Parts: sequence; structure tokens; C-alpha cells
Amino acid sequence: MVNPLKRGKRWLVLGHRWLGIATGLLFALWIGSGLVMLYVPFPSLTETERLARLRPMAWEAVAVSPDEALAAAGLHGMPRSLDLEMRGDEPFYRMSASDGRRITLSARTGAPAGPVDGEAARRLTGAGPAGASVEEVERDQWTVTARYDPLRPFHKVALNDAAGTELYVSERTGEIVLDTTRFERGWNWVGAVTHWVYLTPLRARAELWRDAVLWISGIAAFTALSGLVLGIWRLRLRRRYARGRVTPYRGMARWHHLAGLIGGIGLTTFILSGWLSMNPNRWFTSLAPPAHLREAYAGADSPVGRTTESLREIGARAPLGLHLARIGGRWVTMGLDRTGMRVIGDAPSTARIAAAAGFAMAGAQLEGVERLDTHDLYWSPLTSGTLPILRLRFADPAATWLHVDPASGEILNRLDRSGRVNRWLFTALHRLDLPILVGHPPARDAAQWLLNLLAGVLVVTGLVIGWRRLGPKAGAHSPLPTRGERAATTPSSARQGGSRR
Repeated sequence: MVNPLKRGKRWLVLGHRWLGIATGLLFALWIGSGLVMLYVPFPSLTETERLARLRPMAWEAVAVSPDEALAAAGLHGMPRSLDLEMRGDEPFYRMSASDGRRITLSARTGAPAGPVDGEAARRLTGAGPAGASVEEVERDQWTVTARYDPLRPFHKVALNDAAGTELYVSERTGEIVLDTTRFERGWNWVGAVTHWVYLTPLRARAELWRDAVLWISGIAAFTALSGLVLGIWRLRLRRRYARGRVTPYRGMARWHHLAGLIGGIGLTTFILSGWLSMNPNRWFTSLAPPAHLREAYAGADSPVGRTTESLREIGARAPLGLHLARIGGRWVTMGLDRTGMRVIGDAPSTARIAAAAGFAMAGAQLEGVERLDTHDLYWSPLTSGTLPILRLRFADPAATWLHVDPASGEILNRLDRSGRVNRWLFTALHRLDLPILVGHPPARDAAQWLLNLLAGVLVVTGLVIGWRRLGPKAGAHSPLPTRGERAATTPSSARQGGSRR
């Protein structure tokens, strides 16, 4: 009767061998693309870039007050926020309905804004009548995610400048929602697109994409983990192999084994944490607060209470427009300038924020409110950056924390017990988001490069071994069995694992 332990070991060897051949190229692509992502993120329109493209507000043209705009929108229930900005040469109010629709109204007439055509999109981007081309886009590689759904379709305006800039203008609202450059697009094909398997036909089907990545990364995680187990298993530091070897392998397989002992821990950690980032079995909750929590935090419907005359009076402090947000049934007014948003008037008090958050958390007991002026283990500059913040801790079953901007009262994220676990299992391990490294970016980059290069040696040697096994020189990398192993090996397994000197 065959020893179950030996049978299990044999299947582990075969599984790692053939899965490694099947997934080796994926490992190489993930390592290379991950290094690219350290320096070139996926294209997005940052708040700084958005504000830089806004035209100065024509306050003298604002003839409709915020309350009149809300009434003209005809919404069932007020939106959580209201924005007043320029669209071309005319001021417009923008708001999001509870069903996700984006409503745009003229601040001069109160009439709903019609869809934007290609020529209007060209003007909104500041492109001249010549030199820029316009293409209508429903969904492409850079607007594939669901966050853009309320804004589709787009007019993609290629400025044909030296940087190859392309701006995406929402046909529904006239907003510039994304900018990309030739540099970003080119490097992202070998960066984020490769790393996240962000192929548009697949990524457009969110659940299909999630399942595909879960299976691919799950198989890769087993391959890496099985290799690490086998590497430790076959290592002998005391009762060594023939000629004092610590490894039974020779040639390229010897380098693969030794590289696996050094780089295998890092590679396995990266792959397992990447798999966990896809939230298998829905173990972790999202950092983004759910819509119902934001709605409850906004509180009861209430008038803004600002007339057009009062808007003009505060215009000097808001050269680019206004952002109004409802918190606990009261509105907070924030003015926009090139540096960001600033509260105009009284900022929401900590007591008011705590009361609104308590209502949003369905009456869960508030255990404490902490003000953070520096980053800590759960508020990292890699994932946030905003300081100071308020941390509100609740005694609900999920042990929820809410992080809130004390100036605006905006909820920045929601972090429950599962999210804090995920912070260590994914963010810390996959991105090396550790305080000692985050505080010293060159050290973090060096650690990333070192771990990935060690993993790269492991992967490259594995690819060479796989190529040889599939090619005419198959078997040249097989282990050198010990005398005891030869005696215990069956003829068939000896043909698979025996020495070919």
C-alpha cells in the first residue's frame, strides 16, 4: 500500500510543476506590471487637475438661488450635495439624485441643461476650432468601471498637443470627468491594465471579471504556496544530500530552489494578498460608505437659505464656484479656488458631526471621537492623505469606525473590523503600507524592488525549467534522489523523478 504522505507529496510536486508551467508567464507579468504601478497610477482626474480646468465663476450671471434650483429639479427628496460651477460661459447647478441620475440646471434660467454635442465638448475643454479632434465614446479602456455609468456617453477630445492629452466630457452634464496623456496610456498597458487584468470586454462585466481574477489569482496563489512548501520540505541543512548539498536539484532547478527559499516568501505574500484584494467570499466590506449611510448622515431635507445676493457677496472667497453639502439636516457651504475647497461660514462642530453619524449608524453607541493630526496604522498617506481627520468609533456588531473631515463634515471612509483585517492582509502586505516604510518613500521603493527582483529570479528560472520540460531536453532539471529515496521510489515514479546524469 502506498504511503498517503508520499502520495500527497507526489501530487504536490506534480501540481506545482504543471501549474507553474501554466502560470509562470502570469507571475512574470504581475511582477513587471506591479513595478510600473509604483510610478504610473491608473488614469484619473485628480481634484487639482479638475480645479485647474474650471473657469472663474461669473457671479453676476447667477439669477437662480440654490433652493430654486432644488425645486426646479423636481427630485423626490433632496440630494446630499449641490455644486455651482461654470460650464463654458454659463454657470450651472449640478446634483445627484438618489437613483444615481445626474441633474444639471442653468443657474441663469433654471432650465435643465440639454445634452452636450461634440462641438460644445470641444469648446468646454478650451480647445480651439482647429487642431483638436472629437470622438464619441460609450466605454473604453480608461472609462470601463461602473463609477462612470451615470455620466455616459462621453465626447473624447484629443487636444493633439505634445503630451497627447485626451479629455473626456460627459454628454449628459458637460463635465470634464477624465484626462489622460500618451505617457499614462502607454505605461498603463504594461502597468495597471496587465496587473489588474483590465481588458475592457472583461472588465465591463464586473462580476465576470471578479470571478475570473479570483480563479486566476487563486490558482497562482496555490502554485506559489505549494512551491514554498516544497522548497522548505526539500531543503536539508543537517542531514545533507550527496556531496554536502542542501538541495537535491542541480543546474537551473538548483537556482530555482534556492531562489524560491529567498524570494518565495515575498512572491507568495504578494500573490495571496492580491487574491484577498478581490474579496473572496465577500469576507471584507468596502471602505466606501454605503449610499443609505450617506443619505442618513445628510439628515432631513432642509432649505439652503442662500439668496443670489448672498452668493455674490461670498463670491470673492469662492472664485471657482461652490460645493454645498447637507450634514445632519443643515447645509455646509464650501468655496472653490485653485487650491481646493474651503468652508465659508461656520464649519460643522464635532458635536453636530457626531450626532449626524450616530443617526446614520442607526443609533449604535458612539464609543469615542478621536482627532488625528498625523497618520497612524489605519489612516495612511498611501490610501488617504487628508489631515486632520476625526475618527468616530461605534459599538455596533461590526465595530465600525467612520473617518470624517472636520472642516467639511464629509465622511471620508468607513472601516469596520473586517476592513481593519484587510488593511493588514492586503494593504500592508501587497503595497508594503507599513509605517517604517511609508515614512521613508525611498526605503519603501527599495524594499519593493528587492522583493520583486528576488521573486523575478524565481519566476525566470521557473520559466526556463518549464520550457525545458516541454522541449526536447525535458528532465534535465530533475532532483538527485538520495539512497533512501531511491529505495522507496516505485519504478514509475523513478522514471519521473530519478537522476539523469
